[in-house]
Amino acid sequence: MSYLTTVRRVRSSLLLLLALTTLIAIVRPVPGLAEDAIDRKVKSKVSPAYPEIARKMGLSGTVKIELVVAPNGSVKETKVIGGHPILVTAALDAVKKWKFEPAGAESTGTVEFKFSPGE
Repeated sequence: MSYLTTVRRVRSSLLLLLALTTLIAIVRPVPGLAEDAIDRKVKSKVSPAYPEIARKMGLSGTVKIELVVAPNGSVKETKVIGGHPILVTAALDAVKKWKFEPAGAESTGTVEFKFSPGE
């Protein structure tokens, strides 16, 4: 087998692997990377307060939180997916006060908060 044939086979194998990986990601998203909005309407939403220390530091960023909403509409569980710890605390304090429409079962999804010093 020549060098050129080997290179072509390796390239074809890599392209096939890339195509399969992409297909799997489309069909079954990787947990934590998917942006799954909660499929329930929010009845009351509390906005997070931009922390004073973050304002002094000029800190900005995005906080992503996964929520589990109980059938009665209250936030049952939260899990931080990402964000600066100072901003995470403000986002968690706010989202735990949210109320959703009641439903027959729990709902899970992610929410995102964007913080900037001008807020």
